[in-house]
Amino acid sequence: MTRYRKLPRVTAKLIRAAGDAIARRAGEGRLCIVNYHRILDRPDPLLDSEPDLETFRWQVGLLADCFNVLPLGEAVRALAAGTLPPRAVAITFDDGYRSTHDLALPILQEFALPATVFVTTGHIENDSSMWNDIILEAVRRLPHSVIDLHDLGLGEYPMHSAEDRKNTADALTEKCKYLAPEERQVLTNRLQSMTRDDLQQELMLTPAMIRTLAQTQVEIGGHTVSHPILTRIDDEAARYEIVENKRQLEAITGQPVTLFAYPNGKYGIDFDQRHVQMAGQAGYQAAFTTAIGSATRRDDLFKIPRSRPWDASRLMFAARLLKWLAGRTE
Repeated sequence: MTRYRKLPRVTAKLIRAAGDAIARRAGEGRLCIVNYHRILDRPDPLLDSEPDLETFRWQVGLLADCFNVLPLGEAVRALAAGTLPPRAVAITFDDGYRSTHDLALPILQEFALPATVFVTTGHIENDSSMWNDIILEAVRRLPHSVIDLHDLGLGEYPMHSAEDRKNTADALTEKCKYLAPEERQVLTNRLQSMTRDDLQQELMLTPAMIRTLAQTQVEIGGHTVSHPILTRIDDEAARYEIVENKRQLEAITGQPVTLFAYPNGKYGIDFDQRHVQMAGQAGYQAAFTTAIGSATRRDDLFKIPRSRPWDASRLMFAARLLKWLAGRTE
């Protein structure tokens, strides 16, 4: 790993000053909640939206140098009370990938920053891959020039080039996101048979890793049992996903689990007011969407915005956070 290169002192000072000025002009506390999924040990062309280790390291270093990074639970309480500091940021991870423990945690500890991991519990006991990762591995390994899935109602996908494979993985993932869990299983079974290979990988956290995270500055939050789109399943199943996920995580950590993230996270599409009420009834104190921008005191505590800056340079990454803190959503 290369040595972390700090921003020039004057640049970091200007970013902090800009953040302080934005907070004074806004007249209210605003919170940016940064969201990650996997951290990669090296760049992967099929996962170009996920940061590799070096990218994540400079992002965390920049957050440490220029922003006030708070534990998420503490930040939400300060948001509600109107006591947030300027340049307030919280760091989160979704799904419960093992890379959070193996790769992200040492960097977070290096910079002494807290984080929250929202864990989907259905994959942690048997270390089964999530459906999207099975799609990814099938597309990576299949020798076919075309994937024909017409009989599943999913069409045909080219595999001639690296770009084709990237587009195919993205298209299949997007289409399958809104399938019922049993329909996703049909697809992953088909891909498994086409590759004639085991597509399962050791990608997800184990209970022991979750306990290790919970004993550091990493808070554990809920993210359902099987990561369904809540609006695509009935109310009884949705309630089970929310309540049982919380019960399982509390059994693993021995600690209260008070924060929840909706799978996929778009209000009115992926979850609705029924699921907001279910999260509150389950005993959660706050829940998070994937809406772009910063959170304010006016936000419903069960529909708090949370997103990830996508910029590849340090200055643009910082500028994106400052824009969000200024109330912009771009």
